[in-house]
Amino acid sequence: MTGLKGFTDNPLHTRADLVVAVKALISPIERYRSRLGARVKIHPASCAGFDDVAAQIEGFCRPLLGVSAILDDAATLDRWCQGLAAGVDVDGDEYWGDMGDFDQRMVETESICIAILSSPDAFLSRMSDKTKADLVRWLRQINKKDMPPNNWRWFRLFVNMTLIQVFGVPRSEVDDVMKMDLALLDSFNIGGGWSSDGLWAEDRKQADYYSGSFAIQFLQLLYVRFVEGDQERVEKYREQAKQFSLHYWRYFDVDGAAIPFGRSQTYRFAFAAFWSAAAVAGVNLPPPMDSIGTLKGMLLRHLRWWTRHGDMFNSDGILNIGFTYPNMYLAENYNSPQSVYWCLKSCIALMLPKDHEFWQCQELPHPLQQSPGTLKTCQLLWPPRQIINSTPEHHYLLSSGQMTAWPHKGNNAKYSKFAYSSSFGFSVPSGTTLSQSAPDSTLSISIDGGQTWQARGRNLSDTRLETISVKDCSVQGLTCTWKPWKALDLEIETTLVPLAHHFPGWHIRLHCVWWSPSARASLLADAVTLVDAGFAIPSLTAKGYPVPHFAPEVLESQEEGFFQEEATAMIVTKTGAGDLS
Repeated sequence: MTGLKGFTDNPLHTRADLVVAVKALISPIERYRSRLGARVKIHPASCAGFDDVAAQIEGFCRPLLGVSAILDDAATLDRWCQGLAAGVDVDGDEYWGDMGDFDQRMVETESICIAILSSPDAFLSRMSDKTKADLVRWLRQINKKDMPPNNWRWFRLFVNMTLIQVFGVPRSEVDDVMKMDLALLDSFNIGGGWSSDGLWAEDRKQADYYSGSFAIQFLQLLYVRFVEGDQERVEKYREQAKQFSLHYWRYFDVDGAAIPFGRSQTYRFAFAAFWSAAAVAGVNLPPPMDSIGTLKGMLLRHLRWWTRHGDMFNSDGILNIGFTYPNMYLAENYNSPQSVYWCLKSCIALMLPKDHEFWQCQELPHPLQQSPGTLKTCQLLWPPRQIINSTPEHHYLLSSGQMTAWPHKGNNAKYSKFAYSSSFGFSVPSGTTLSQSAPDSTLSISIDGGQTWQARGRNLSDTRLETISVKDCSVQGLTCTWKPWKALDLEIETTLVPLAHHFPGWHIRLHCVWWSPSARASLLADAVTLVDAGFAIPSLTAKGYPVPHFAPEVLESQEEGFFQEEATAMIVTKTGAGDLS
């Protein structure tokens, strides 16, 4: 029996329920802590793309995002504070090590600073003068090191806020660095409350969950909550959060499931951290998110959805790397076994006391269920170059224009497929053959008779918004032109068209393929193969057997099965139906 007592059996309706859930998530970590408590190394162990001490620091720091759940447990809080003291003691056995350039230690400062800013008395009262001095010295290092020009700059901002507001470091010491970081982060804005993760440019067009819940909007909202002064920027971030909320709710289905898209899927229910941060920051969001009960519902429904997926826990109660089940193919090179606890970002609503309106109000349904028929069920979101379909038949998005040249594992699968679904998820490649590349929701092309395959990655130009005539009405579609190989003069134009008004839950893909005479001369006609694939639908029945074959004429009476003809195929399983023709 998989699952975690206190989480997978938790109704998650109240603040007390969430406290139980967070304690249940953190408790299994204790057995993997070092003697002095400053490091956590989960076993069985695997490596990340940075030093193992930094990975063990992750295991200590990230659970601090749930510190509000243990403030009433003096012994447990003492243990965490002892670990913090040991970690920053430069002469101690469990010293975390000095920071280098582009160091993972920089990322982990975020959790420490959020915990201290949210509960300064709880931490300062447990720190000796030496520990305070040690922590200040360790945090100060970040201002002398190189950092990537992306969401990481927020971590340095929170370090400097903490140094100034909690430890009395003169603002003049860090002011230039803070101004530089804020200017860079504000340059990421791409409209509608969205920020790209780094400048939107030829080599990086990323507007994923880092734009919202994982990092940028999340930390903008906590900046609103904690910063002293800077009211002009605070108001700007409030307005950006309001704009972002206008459509961010569309990424969540009525049952709480979110559409998986982009990197770092193993952070799981961090998808909903924006809703927690908005509540903590006290931002009054516009319709349809203008009721705090609606905000509460978006957070708790998402958490409840995850309680149904016990396979994300190892038998010892530790969260594994993966999504609804363990999956190392999905992992990033920066995922250690300890990384997964960034999921606790969604639980910062516990910073709000039990008598706060957020915890006292009635939880309200999803916006589409509150006022049926009054909200659009198909919506273009231009900043991320996506169209989201929210009909009862299928909750999915069409995507055209995002990419990154950074070699994340399976980055084309995470950013460049045509469609992503909260019902079916997406596959990541494990090899070069067609079956190993797992090319759901994308067009794959081979020019060597099927030995190797390539799918969409980088677009040749920005996405175009098209108006497509479908029967008696006009529909917005997304068009992009892409090139599978740099060295081959072959291009593909793909247009994605949602069919929300005609065939709800379905969409059309139109592909135009052309190549130059020189490319044609270098290709063998019988070696060029194109395969367009539907969603990644389970191949097993509800009872775990292979899905049976059935004849097309019995389709309407078939609950599970598949049929295949020369030009079409259809499969019906426990999670839904898929068709390709």
